[in-house]
Amino acid sequence: MTVLDTRALNRATLARQMLLDHADVAVLDAVAHLCGLQAQEPQEPFVGLWSRVRAFDPATLSDLLVRRSVVRTHLMRRTVHLLTAEDILAWRARHDAMLRQRVLGVYRGELAGIDLDELAAAGRAVLADGEPRSMTELARALADRWPAPGPRALGEMLIAALIPMAQLPPRGLWRTRAGVRNVVLSSWLGRDIDPAAPAGSDPVGAALVRRYLAAFGPAAAADLRAWCGLAGLPAAVAAIRGELVTFRDERGRELLDLPDAPRPDPDTPAPVRFLPAFDNALLGYHDRSRIIDDAHRGLSVAGARVVLVDGRVAATWSIEAATVIVTPLRRFSRADRSAVAEQGRDLAAFLSDGDSRRVRVAAAPR
Repeated sequence: MTVLDTRALNRATLARQMLLDHADVAVLDAVAHLCGLQAQEPQEPFVGLWSRVRAFDPATLSDLLVRRSVVRTHLMRRTVHLLTAEDILAWRARHDAMLRQRVLGVYRGELAGIDLDELAAAGRAVLADGEPRSMTELARALADRWPAPGPRALGEMLIAALIPMAQLPPRGLWRTRAGVRNVVLSSWLGRDIDPAAPAGSDPVGAALVRRYLAAFGPAAAADLRAWCGLAGLPAAVAAIRGELVTFRDERGRELLDLPDAPRPDPDTPAPVRFLPAFDNALLGYHDRSRIIDDAHRGLSVAGARVVLVDGRVAATWSIEAATVIVTPLRRFSRADRSAVAEQGRDLAAFLSDGDSRRVRVAAAPR
């Protein structure tokens, strides 16, 4: 079985994630290809798409949100993602059990003894008027009936797990600050979510495997599980294994992939790319060594914005007074430092609507 080293996996990831070259695709198609974007920080998806889509216009993504073609909602790993309407309707029921278990993992004590189906029915009755509500408002509407858990536990179970919800604009629009207001997903999109498949079949699971590999492969089953949070996909993998090709990584893990997906030459040059907080190019794997050193792995879950140099995390970045501040994690060559500064100037211009091209690259650690 062919062994793919870390650099080969890195270049495959960059190609699948549209980070090896800017993609000439519609924004909606980019969101679909990426299987959604991590979006608990509302402005971060704009940077993620700017780094991937050629001539990205942030107004396009805002318009897609307003027109209900993309939706902000809880899905993978119980975190907020930006997904196409088609994908969330198709995938949501497959995630129901995982979402419940994730919330119970945090609030099991507070929610002990509560019939969750009864709680869901009561929540739907409150939401039947179609009025947008915050999580706290929904929980308080039910607090007289379930006073013990407190509004946080009730609200998270309702909003993140029991009732498929959409976070409404202006939340998530470009350069807009707005609180979270939720409505029932099917009401917002004008379509019911697709029902769960009959027991013994898992077409959505199989679709998720294919879509994940197209955007993240080659990858191990543990990587797939880390991305979506679903434990029950071995059967889906087994069902389509005949469609897949397999490799090994340097640790000996079996890697699955689509036969015709891009696996570029490991020596393919990789441009500097600025990634937003919680970007799935990092979070989409259990073994993240293909893109970030183990010493810096914590940055991927701490919300750090990172800079890729030669395809790997080499710096963090922030924005202060319309200036992009780059903090290297290692020493840069003169060429790398120049490329980081140039891409940083472009990012400053994007974030300031062209008013600033200021960048400051801090000294490298000794």
